[in-house]
Amino acid sequence: MKHTRRCTAMKETTVPQQQQTAVAETRDESRTLTPPVDIFDVEDGLAVIVDMPGVGKDDLDVRVENDVLTLSGKPKSLLSQTPIYTEFQLANFYRQFQLSDRVDQEKIRAEAKNGVLTLHLPKAEKAKPKKIAVQVK
Repeated sequence: MKHTRRCTAMKETTVPQQQQTAVAETRDESRTLTPPVDIFDVEDGLAVIVDMPGVGKDDLDVRVENDVLTLSGKPKSLLSQTPIYTEFQLANFYRQFQLSDRVDQEKIRAEAKNGVLTLHLPKAEKAKPKKIAVQVK
């Protein structure tokens, strides 16, 4: 499902995913893919689900700098042997999002399991709905 509604708390700032059209092009060590992302509006903020197959917790880099959330990961091969012949090459993952002031950047949480990175971006206090007491005079 693509873009069901507009997210005002963050927008993508990443370069488009490179197209792999021939086997020869996939041999480049610096090849980078844009990981697929699902963003959900939850009660207290945003939930961001990022698929990065083959990337373990120690090979993930999640950082916020100058209101930009950067996600990167380097997958590791599951095989320790030297291959005789291969047609598939792992690629690094990289994606960036511009964060608005509606996200409390100090309280962002991240967890990784089985190649899936889950981020929780809580709403900033000023973005949360406030109940206003009505005075009777």
